[in-house]
Amino acid sequence: MAGRVPAVAPWLRTRLRTAPGAACTLALLVALTACLAAAFPRAVDRYEDAGLRQAVDDAGARRSTVQFYAPQPSVELPQAEREEALRPAALDRQYSQVRSVVERPFTVDADESSYGVRTSEPREVPDPWLPRPSGLPARIVLAAQNGLADHADLASGRFPRTHGTVTAATGEVEAAVTAETARSLRIEVGSVIHVPGVERAPLAVRVTGILTPRRPGGAYWAAQDLLREAALVRVPGGGSDPATYWLGALLLPPDAAPAVLGTAGNPWRYWQLAPDTSRLTAHTLPGLKSAIASLESGPGLREARRLTDPEVDASTDLDDVLTAYTRLRDGVGPLVAVAAFGTGTVAAVVLLMAGGLAADRRRAELALLRARGGSLPGVAGRLLAETAVVAVPAGALGLCCALLAVPDGRRSYAVAAAAAVTLLACAALPLRAALRHRTVQVHSGREDVATARPSRRRTVAELTLLVLAVGAVTALRRRGTSGGSGGVGSSASSGAGGSAASGFSGDELVSLAPVLIGVIAALVLVRLYPLPLRRLARPAGRLRGAVGHLSLARAGRASASTVLPLLALLTALTTAAFGGSVLAGVESARDRAALLATGADARVEGSVPLTDGLADKVRAMPGVREIARTSISYQAKPDGGPETVPTAGVDPESYARLARRTGLGAFPAGELRAGTDGSGQRAGTDGGGQRASGGGSSPLPALASASVAERHGTRPFPVHLEDGTTVTVRIALVRDVTPAVTGTEFLIVDRAGLGTEAARPTALLVTGDHLDRAALRKAAGATVGVRLRTDERAQYVDSPLQSGAERVYTTAVAAGAGYAVIALLLALVRAAPEQAALLARLRTMGLTRGQGRRLLVLEALPQALLAAVGGVLTGWAAVRLLSSGIDLTVIALASGDSPPGSAPLQTDVSSLLLPAAAVLALATGIAAVQAWWTGRRGSITELRAGDAR
Repeated sequence: MAGRVPAVAPWLRTRLRTAPGAACTLALLVALTACLAAAFPRAVDRYEDAGLRQAVDDAGARRSTVQFYAPQPSVELPQAEREEALRPAALDRQYSQVRSVVERPFTVDADESSYGVRTSEPREVPDPWLPRPSGLPARIVLAAQNGLADHADLASGRFPRTHGTVTAATGEVEAAVTAETARSLRIEVGSVIHVPGVERAPLAVRVTGILTPRRPGGAYWAAQDLLREAALVRVPGGGSDPATYWLGALLLPPDAAPAVLGTAGNPWRYWQLAPDTSRLTAHTLPGLKSAIASLESGPGLREARRLTDPEVDASTDLDDVLTAYTRLRDGVGPLVAVAAFGTGTVAAVVLLMAGGLAADRRRAELALLRARGGSLPGVAGRLLAETAVVAVPAGALGLCCALLAVPDGRRSYAVAAAAAVTLLACAALPLRAALRHRTVQVHSGREDVATARPSRRRTVAELTLLVLAVGAVTALRRRGTSGGSGGVGSSASSGAGGSAASGFSGDELVSLAPVLIGVIAALVLVRLYPLPLRRLARPAGRLRGAVGHLSLARAGRASASTVLPLLALLTALTTAAFGGSVLAGVESARDRAALLATGADARVEGSVPLTDGLADKVRAMPGVREIARTSISYQAKPDGGPETVPTAGVDPESYARLARRTGLGAFPAGELRAGTDGSGQRAGTDGGGQRASGGGSSPLPALASASVAERHGTRPFPVHLEDGTTVTVRIALVRDVTPAVTGTEFLIVDRAGLGTEAARPTALLVTGDHLDRAALRKAAGATVGVRLRTDERAQYVDSPLQSGAERVYTTAVAAGAGYAVIALLLALVRAAPEQAALLARLRTMGLTRGQGRRLLVLEALPQALLAAVGGVLTGWAAVRLLSSGIDLTVIALASGDSPPGSAPLQTDVSSLLLPAAAVLALATGIAAVQAWWTGRRGSITELRAGDAR
């Protein structure tokens, strides 16, 4: 018993019991960071996948379905063999063979895919009871598609069937039609339609059922619209009033397909493969494109021909749909990557700060361990184990929360992101301690920012970052965020995933440009930080009172490790300014695009002149302030040539006010007003004051777009209007845009100089607030279109890719701001014990509580002011430097009917000033609260000798 070694408390348990608050704080920080890091790639995957699926759905089944088709069997074959090739058994076998050549990740939707036989040439039918709008007989297509009973419900009658074996010589078959086709062609159950035959009597088709499609928008019906509803077709070359005829489809049972061989419709066999949109994912887009290319003109098509028919061909527009989606994603992804890199940098800095502050707090303890013989690997290993016990479970918890919060998306990227966060949190403390205690030392010299000198290694690292930042900014200015010469819209991120978290194929250094600018600014400001402190300390010492001088002295003696808090604040402020400018630019671009589309707050426009009393009715409505009447001739032809230029006649005064209010090509009204000639009569009128078709002796002054002005110059030239009159105009003003006409080509003239018919208003441009959409449409009537600017504005978020990117961007910027606040709190909490002891000692010397609060506030102010001013400057510089390479059009506007022009990135003042003001307010507020709390506590504990502070 005498030689028994006393029990020693385990290291980990002792350390965790000694500082449970620090352990819990670290666990919370790691869990939060791991959750955000793991959720980000899954959130990106989710909105990219949703955008891809909607793009395919919006394209419609006609474009997204892959269609294999083959002509009818050769006429040189025996008739029985030709008929056998069209029977359901042969087509079903070939359908299975065609599906077998499809490569993943293209997945076929078996429920919506189909196969069958249909005539490729519609034939006129002589039945007189079918409608003939222009006296032309209706035309009919015969289709025998599989699974009719599984995709339609009976509205009346029964499904068609065959009686016996149908051949090319069969005289009568049964068919069904959809309710829409029956309504258009006036078909009823029992109707018989006679389809002309080839060297035989017409094929009688008896309608036995009227069907209602279960999913009219599904590929089964929508891949060939004619099967679902009849179409009214215009005869080409018919002028302004072309002749029309009805075109419809009769749905035969599959066993009746051989009967179409006896008609002149040239039957084709087809196999339609509809994509399963629920299984489409953006990260498999390269493989999906490859699979489609293989089916269209590659190994897949070769194999399909070998298995089915040598003359099989394939067509689809799905590859064009995917290409359009890729362009949209390539424009959105890099902008999201900017926010992701910025927030990730701030989060990494905060984790490093947590480790660094823990190492500083335990500096004496670690120095003592090294002095007593502790090896550097041994001490670092203990610190790693101590941190891992807290960080690993917290990281796992954060990962689980992310997987539950964002259930969709790839799990591997989420696990990798959470693991990276956990690894960084575990390594921060031991690495910091190992670097600081490489050599055994008991006492260390001053390390405040006023005396510390940067090492050569630090200088080399800073120069390396400077080179990287200059390279990134230069690349972004030259190429844009997506690698195209014109900014967004090319193909920088067309790699697998196409997101910041899922592996860009573009240059990540470009997306790091705003972060690198903030990092360089932080390092420069830390180097310049001592200079104003040294210059201000001396004059402050001559002031009355010790608070000012003492606060500057304290700020000058702050630890040189303030570079990390400053780095976090500057990076967060730069990212917030850049992100806020992006979001504000998106909103501004959408507002302007909506205004360009309507020209005013509301646009009431018809294809013919409006009724005389409509303008008065609209003006009397609540919220309407003013109306600009315009008569627009979209088919006006300058110089009588073939090209058309939209020409609008306006009232110069009201139209000039509208252009000035909207900012769309403002101009002085007098420059557009029709003048008078030498005889005193108005230009464009005859001697009796009546409007002349020839436009009068003096040309009308016109406002033109730049392209029209370039072609016609300032010479007078005639413009032939839609009503047959001609007006002579001379371009007096040139503007890029105008409210009345959307586009880059237009002419605007005084309406008073036009003929009577041409001057009648065809559009009303309404200005007002809270306009009543329903009242406007009721007053305008059914034949007049009404468009509100608010409605147009809502249409510009065209894809979940756009709205999802905005949400992720906003969340990333908000998370970056939150981490900046955490960095500020960590820095102030680290200094709290020392500041409490200082105030306690100064109170024994007569310092009042008010002076103590001012002291702490003034001590925290230099770094906060430095961060705020530096953040404003770096944010402004980042936006200015990078704006020429960024176009927000793709993320701001819809991919379809977007007005022409770009949406450049511009500085948003509120995004610059508000975060900086928040940093100042938070820093001073925390210092004031700390001083107040310290003043409420007694000074006995702080004044104990020998306590470590």
